[in-house]
Amino acid sequence: MKRLETYGILGILKLVIFKIRTFFTLRNARLIRFPFELRGKKFMQISAGFTCGPGCRIEAYPDENRKVLFIGNNVQLNDYVHITAIESVNIGDNVLMASKIYISDSSHGSYTGDEYDSSPDSVPAERPLYSKPVVIEDNVWLGEFVSVLAGVTIGKGSIIGANSVVSRSIPPNVIAVGSPAKPIKEYNFETRKWEKYR
Repeated sequence: MKRLETYGILGILKLVIFKIRTFFTLRNARLIRFPFELRGKKFMQISAGFTCGPGCRIEAYPDENRKVLFIGNNVQLNDYVHITAIESVNIGDNVLMASKIYISDSSHGSYTGDEYDSSPDSVPAERPLYSKPVVIEDNVWLGEFVSVLAGVTIGKGSIIGANSVVSRSIPPNVIAVGSPAKPIKEYNFETRKWEKYR
């Protein structure tokens, strides 16, 4: 009865159609709300309980014939999440993502200050792809409009605040915000409270 009050009759019908389409798209997923784009499905491992909102795009383009995108159990993506992998993106269990999130292990060109740097005189779309693995550990929550860039690990149980850009690794059990994202609070398991980050 509560679902009927929440979604209405047309909403319930839409959910039923989504559930049927989910079965034919990803059999072990819980619910996919369409439209949904899955590019390079054979290069991914998406575990049981996966759910997503409309407009999500998940893609994998490895250099070799191997899996490069791993999504753990009970991962929930809200609307318009874009995840792309060419080397390795590993998302743990029970990860919650708000809407309009971008996660990528790659970029067009390198900008790290070494001999592989891309020239601004070159055409951006023609620059060689540069990649470093991304790891998002279990129980992470990513807020609205978060971007997770190549080469970072987000530690278990951490929360990334809305509009943050994760360009450096984040330790476990912290709340991080900003651009670049930095920890501002950490969970104290003795007091069972979020406290100012050391």
